[in-house]
Parts: sequence; C-alpha cells; structure tokens
Amino acid sequence: MPYVTVSKENSGDIDLYYEDHGAGDPVVLIHGYPLSGASWEKQVAALLAAGHRVITYDRRGFGKSSQPTTGYNYDTFAEDLHKLVTQIELHDFALVGFSMGGGEVARYLGKYGTKGVSKAVFISSVPPFLLKTHDNPEGVDGSVFEGIQKAVAADRYAFFAEFFKNFYNTDVLLGKRVSEQAVQSSWNIATGASATACLACVPTWYEDFRKDLTHIDVPTLVMQGDADRIVPLAASGLRTSKLIKGARLVVVKDGPHCITWTHAAEVNAELVNFLGEGLAKHATASPQKEAVA
Repeated sequence: MPYVTVSKENSGDIDLYYEDHGAGDPVVLIHGYPLSGASWEKQVAALLAAGHRVITYDRRGFGKSSQPTTGYNYDTFAEDLHKLVTQIELHDFALVGFSMGGGEVARYLGKYGTKGVSKAVFISSVPPFLLKTHDNPEGVDGSVFEGIQKAVAADRYAFFAEFFKNFYNTDVLLGKRVSEQAVQSSWNIATGASATACLACVPTWYEDFRKDLTHIDVPTLVMQGDADRIVPLAASGLRTSKLIKGARLVVVKDGPHCITWTHAAEVNAELVNFLGEGLAKHATASPQKEAVA
C-alpha cells in the first residue's frame, strides 16, 4: 500500500505508511503506543464487513512509517493526520483513536475543527489530561511518567515485556482472551519502532486536551475497560465523556487497556452500531448533540 509524505528531516522525506480498503463511509483508525496500524486487524475486518471504507496508518516513528528524530508532539501528529486525509481527499469521515491515538483525534478536532468529520470515537484514550496538577487533581502523578521514561531509556525491550502484561492484563486474561503469541507479536512490533519515538512519545501522554475537547460538536463515542491498568478509566474515559456534550460512554466490564483485542466482539458491535447510526443521521441532518448514554 502507499505512503504520504508529510515533512522532511535534512535530506530525507518523512513518509507515513497507510492502508486504504473498502468503499462506503470512511473511517480513519489511529493506533496506540507502541504499535502500528496493524493493531486494528479485528476492527478493520468488522468495519469492512459493515460496508465502510477503512483507512489505517502508522504514526511517524512506528510501524512501516519513517523514523525521524523530530516531530513527536501532538501538534505535529495532528498535522500529519491532516495531510493524510487531505491528500487522499476524505470527506465526512469518522476518526477513531485508541489510547495515544485518541490524542490525535482530540488535537485534530481542536486545531482543524469538525468540518468534514462525521463523528469521533475515543477508545482507552489519553484525553482529557492525565497529569496531576493543582487544577487537575484527578490526574496521575508526574513521577509515574518519569519512571516510564527512565525505563524506556534504560532498556525499552525489557520495558515492553512488562508493559504488555498490563496492556492485556495477562495475569487474568492470558489463554482466555489473549494468546502468548498475540502478546509476542505486539512486542515484536514495538521493538521495530524508533528508539527516539518510543522515548519521546511518553511525555505526550499527559498533554492537556481539555480545550480541544470543547471544540467537538459531532456525535462522539467513548469506550474503555473498567480494568484498564495503563490509562485509568476515572482519569480518562469518564472525564472525556463528561467534557464532550452528548458523548456516549460505554464501559467494558473487566476490560483491560487493549479491549480492541481482548473484547473485540463487544468493541466491534459498538463501533458498527455507532458509526452506522451516526453516518445515517449525518446524511440526513446536522449532527445531533443530545445525550444517548
């Protein structure tokens, strides 16, 4: 599949790898850390079967995209996304972000507005603001992120081995909802990412998206597991759903961070239902803001 050039670093182009499949109402899927667009495989199949055009891409530094040493901040990530959707001439598209990918959804809508966007979905996502501050007491202490940065810098391969245990809650779900091979595959993808990106992305997790969320006036779905050990539900999904007027909140019982894999059937049913209904409404009327949760 093709690449889109989004910038340059010295003499080399910075290219994003993307895949564009199917026909119908377009959906852009934005992956989490430290994976790639391939992590959406269970959702891609379901959305294609439901008649959607599905676009996935690898964030700069990850997957098959270029691995520059610059641009690891959400303003640049959102600009990269904007260049992608502009080049492939998307209209009335839905944005779906998982984990770190939810930051792209929030910043894109905060920076470029909702024109051309039919709806938004946040799955286990980092908004609204994960860092504990005087005006954000629900956040996570900064020392947690500092510890992660130190661990990634010291030995990212060892860090990822521990990270994925909590990504999938393997102590509870291994052999039931996730296999050892699936966990190993995630580790393999993560180790192929840029060492610079793996470290530089950690501070972006506590970007303040509260102002961005106030710009969202399209139908929005927020989905997260109540056993998420990576991004606490109380600090993220619950608050995001309250900050976006009319957002629908779906809490997946016993769901870990990566519900897109472990609870794919539930996630896919909600996605197909929400995107189908929302796109049908968008075709006949302006986006509605009333609460549906």
